[in-house]
Amino acid sequence: MTEGPADTGFTAALRRLPSAQKSARGAPAYSRFVNRPAGKYLAATAYRLGMTPNQVTAVSALFTFSGIAIIALVRPSPLLGIVVGAALALGYALDSADGQLARLTGGGSTSGEWLDHIVDSAKIASLHLAVLISYYRFSDLDRAYLLVPVGFQVVAVITFFGLILGDQLRRQHRVDRSLPAGTRASTLRSLAVLPIDYGLLCLVFLLLGVQPLFSICYAVLFAANIGYLALALVKWFREMAALDSAPEKTATENS
Repeated sequence: MTEGPADTGFTAALRRLPSAQKSARGAPAYSRFVNRPAGKYLAATAYRLGMTPNQVTAVSALFTFSGIAIIALVRPSPLLGIVVGAALALGYALDSADGQLARLTGGGSTSGEWLDHIVDSAKIASLHLAVLISYYRFSDLDRAYLLVPVGFQVVAVITFFGLILGDQLRRQHRVDRSLPAGTRASTLRSLAVLPIDYGLLCLVFLLLGVQPLFSICYAVLFAANIGYLALALVKWFREMAALDSAPEKTATENS
């Protein structure tokens, strides 16, 4: 069968997208091996449809916040868990697709990056609040358990802000974090940080209507995120301290 124009546009985009990927350094396993490949196909589809990265961001937000609203407003059930988990996972894949599409079409814009971060911050700020509301309205768990989504919210916000601020400060100091040519990101490290992967959290919501399994998995992820943040804060502070001393070192070498 002869390829039509639509196939040519889609397949051509797929061929070009590997060069538009972010560095895999530090990426958790789900994001690296599942979400980015899924985002690649969604980005190629969006490219073929003539969509802009901001339009893909808007569709991503539609799926994500629909899932979050359902958590808060509808009594959990096994079927509902599948709907919520699928909506969150698709929103996350589209969140990867918008960046890949931006790089495919010649690089993103400042306004696009701002919009993407605003949507991400709204997602982080509302997801665990939705779980809190669901527990309060529909669950017979001990009221003390309401502290779990509250704590998860705090940890998630601090982690997100720490990652974003760290990236911005490294950019100011022109720190290159890309992997050396010919070097592959560590698969073992990707697996080690899997518990803090947002994609894994999306999958846990597939169990939303299966209690107490959902609450157990959710609490385990919360504990893992606490441990990660405690270690990450020490590491990030040391990296920022190294940036403080870098100008002094350069000035000394040039004197």
